[in-house]
Amino acid sequence: MTVPIQPLSAVGALADALRRRVLSGEIEPGTPLPEQEIAAAYGVARPTVREALARLVHEGLLRRERNRSAYVPEVTLADLDDLMYVRRPLEDLMAQTVAGRRVPEAEAALARMAALGADAPWSDSVAEHMALHQALIEAVGSPRLERLYGSLAAETRLGLVRLRRVYEDLDVLVREHRELLDAIANGPAQAARKAVAAHLGHSWGGDTHP
Repeated sequence: MTVPIQPLSAVGALADALRRRVLSGEIEPGTPLPEQEIAAAYGVARPTVREALARLVHEGLLRRERNRSAYVPEVTLADLDDLMYVRRPLEDLMAQTVAGRRVPEAEAALARMAALGADAPWSDSVAEHMALHQALIEAVGSPRLERLYGSLAAETRLGLVRLRRVYEDLDVLVREHRELLDAIANGPAQAARKAVAAHLGHSWGGDTHP
């Protein structure tokens, strides 16, 4: 049986919509996403839903097991601790290399974060947060470091969803990242490394800063 080819725009639009809901915390960890229900809710065909869900599974934002609907995996406190354990040496390498200079792409991400309105979905903050840290890593100029860091992206994004309860005031998140970028730019390397370690080591009620 031939499966109809789905318009890429419909698949992409649905994937974007579901991604925003996941990263804003609207879809809680463990919540099943049945294809039929999503198709009815968004007025699209099930093959479109299947392909959109497959994209998010590939990104690591959803998980799918045999005979079970796709769902958002839970990032536990133990997962976050282990994530920070792996990220710290990677970002320490970044601090050693980038210390003493500004990274325009990181500055631009911070500016976009600061420009978000109070009613902007948390997924927008997650996107700019990720863009800022990714820009710092890319500024090192090491493809292997980028690949290692990129492999942690999905769990990092899901971890950031937890912080929506901590950062009800976006200005606090912006200020902390302003201080981080200034510390890296002002150097020296040891001060930049210390600032990065402190940034990744923040803890509020059991939630660690991703």
